[in-house]
Amino acid sequence: MRLVLALCLACASLADARAADRITEPAPRRVFIAGDSTASDYGPERAPRQGWGMQLQSFLDPKAWSVRNHAQNGRSARSFIEQGWLDGIAKDLRAGDVLLVQFGHNDAKLEDPARYNEPHDAFPAWLMRYVALARERGATPILITPVARRKFDRGQLLDTHGLYTLAVRDLAAREGIGLIDLNARSMDWLRALGDEPSKLFFMHVPEARAPDQAQTDDTHLRDAGAVAVACFVVDGWKRLDPALASSVVRDTDCGAKPSSLADRAAQAHPSVILHRDAVVARVQPGPHGGPGETVAHPMFADAKDMPFQFRRRVLRKGAGIGLHPHDHDEIYYVLSGRGRYILDGVVHEVGAGDALLTRTGSTHSIQQAGDEDLVILIVYLSAQQASGR
Repeated sequence: MRLVLALCLACASLADARAADRITEPAPRRVFIAGDSTASDYGPERAPRQGWGMQLQSFLDPKAWSVRNHAQNGRSARSFIEQGWLDGIAKDLRAGDVLLVQFGHNDAKLEDPARYNEPHDAFPAWLMRYVALARERGATPILITPVARRKFDRGQLLDTHGLYTLAVRDLAAREGIGLIDLNARSMDWLRALGDEPSKLFFMHVPEARAPDQAQTDDTHLRDAGAVAVACFVVDGWKRLDPALASSVVRDTDCGAKPSSLADRAAQAHPSVILHRDAVVARVQPGPHGGPGETVAHPMFADAKDMPFQFRRRVLRKGAGIGLHPHDHDEIYYVLSGRGRYILDGVVHEVGAGDALLTRTGSTHSIQQAGDEDLVILIVYLSAQQASGR
């Protein structure tokens, strides 16, 4: 009886401790999004269309932040309020929350008086309604300029949001409001991508539709575009609040510099893609006194100022690279086949996916094994770089 009582007391104590943990664990902070169709949620029936707000949570630790996406299709800063969507945010918004506000796409629709806001006075006046609400509740407002449209003319990206972007920037500076200049970030990104490649991030999706339902949409994002733009938003938010970095769970080194095109034009040595059929094959005996026949595929051997050498080598049946000492670091990566790798007196069975690092001062050798050719990639410092270490 005493044993049963002791077990019950122990279980009760454990339950109390777990309950205490649940009580003391802080709830995630909340970030609300007020915006239009470029940020809003979409159901699976609209795939691959996504708003950037759908991807925001993927960048944030869910234990630290919870995303509440209230963005709505087709709304302007004015119609979002007049139709009651801001009320849905107002009833939950509290101290410590963050309110992200992105409008501008629909505010420019002069033909629709229910949405139109002239950019100099009306548009910033409506935006201030969001700012005032956040400040009244002790939340932090952040204004976001509209994401750029993918509109190229003879290779030049056009700015379709000019006065509305300027209005957001001016309001943020005048009223001391945090600003994420998404228009600038996304325009730099689109310029660096170029006209044709940028279609991969917007709703140009003939492959996902019947021929009579193909979409060509330069305003709305598809899945990859939503991830990219959410990355710009989080990166901009981190710049406003460096403490956010501890809650960010994905890399936000994204986008392009404003100078990307000029930098590319000024490259001393342009980047190159070497297709497989352009790689020269050189049949050679096994290097370093190794047995059998091998095929070397030097890649970028003529590239200027390359700090490393890179080649593909095929070791045919019975072939190998002989034992030799190393005065430089070298990496082998096994693409296919099997081999026996001798490193400092120890034999290692290796196969596809294995990576082998030989450091200065070691000796190594490799022999093909089995019936399949052993194919490896080899990377090491160029002679000039190695001598300058």
